[in-house]
Amino acid sequence: MKDRELCFKYKGKELKLNLKECNFFERFRGLMFRKKSFSDCLLFDFKKPVLWSIHSFFVNFDFIAIWLDDKNNVIETKKVKPFIFRIKPKQKFSKLVEIPMTKQNKNMIQNLVEK
Repeated sequence: MKDRELCFKYKGKELKLNLKECNFFERFRGLMFRKKSFSDCLLFDFKKPVLWSIHSFFVNFDFIAIWLDDKNNVIETKKVKPFIFRIKPKQKFSKLVEIPMTKQNKNMIQNLVEK
């Protein structure tokens, strides 16, 4: 995984995330089988619009999923619970960001989740 910085606007705020970009093979693992203390945010860049679903099998903690278009506009965000069979956005996306809900990511998550 290589380090990458991603900027996008969400609800009028400019957010900047430091991410680990997943290659083709790392996309299959994502957050699966990781410990709750794992705090790296993951970026899945698909290069073209897709409408794929994700799951949270074998992920033992909550995480935030952010679907982005090719211009880094937020399409949808969702808090994902462990062991959900299918999570799918309503429209096509080019990038997916997964943010583990850990103490290290608390400030970032507060900007993304409704209170």
